[in-house]
Amino acid sequence: MNALNRVTPENRPIAIALAFTIVIILVGTAYTLATQGTAPMLMPSYLLQQLQIGSFLGICAAGMMMVILMGHIDLSVPWTLTAAAMMATTVGGPWAIPAGLAVGLVVGIVNGIGVSVMRIPSMIFTLGVDSVLRGLMVAHTGGFAPQTEATPLMRFLAADRILGIPVAIFVWAGVSVLIAVILTRTGFGKSIYATGAKEGAAYLSGIRTRRVVIGAFIASSLCAATAGVLLAGYSAKAYQGMGGAFLLPAIAAVVLGGTHILGGRGRYLGTLVGVILIVFLNSVLSIMQMSEAYRQIIYGVVIIGMLLIYGRESHKRQ
Repeated sequence: MNALNRVTPENRPIAIALAFTIVIILVGTAYTLATQGTAPMLMPSYLLQQLQIGSFLGICAAGMMMVILMGHIDLSVPWTLTAAAMMATTVGGPWAIPAGLAVGLVVGIVNGIGVSVMRIPSMIFTLGVDSVLRGLMVAHTGGFAPQTEATPLMRFLAADRILGIPVAIFVWAGVSVLIAVILTRTGFGKSIYATGAKEGAAYLSGIRTRRVVIGAFIASSLCAATAGVLLAGYSAKAYQGMGGAFLLPAIAAVVLGGTHILGGRGRYLGTLVGVILIVFLNSVLSIMQMSEAYRQIIYGVVIIGMLLIYGRESHKRQ
């Protein structure tokens, strides 16, 4: 506890998330030792496999953080991911990945315009866009599973390895570096923080807040589309509802990492740690054969709990 008190307020959520990650790994190890007589969670091959699977969530969370820093939310992630995967596998060939990313670009522009120009609450607008995408994809497939396959490049990026390390982890690392640089080294990143802290003040200071909001939603949708293309490559095909399991964990990872759900504060390192926490929490719940329903309950409780903590901190500052 004394060690946590010495940590700066900005880094405290990251330290807490790291501590919980270690606790989760220890609990999972103790459980497998007691029930199976082995400790797979301490094996490098197992850890790499979990990070490979977690890379899809990590990319989604990276984009989600951009939107949450603005004080908004992107609920269109599930079907943006799914639509990108379906269109990539449908188009195929060298245009597969560009087609998937194009879906993310279009969705991001639509979301950004709806929220920043039309001034519709992001929760409502992005949920509507998600519903539209679901209808379009059901119409596209006729309600059946798509009879398409991922391209060799998609499978390479998602399932192959270089020097024993999954390529998907390298892709996640590339996205992470890009997001971190944007947030810390560019005017656009500083504008995101300023707009999230107080949009009115940011506008009066000369920041084109509408463009910033649109840019943040484009980043979120492009990340979701990238995750969809990779997930289709990992599964060798696209399927309906493949993005449904990523929304709550992505939000939970961002919040667990210390990003203020109401915008203006947060570091990408925290989101990265939050993703790792969620990945290993998922791993332990799978080992314990926890059902998906209980996992969703846990994610929801985490988000509500962190909201209560942030509300209490804000009240103390006032």
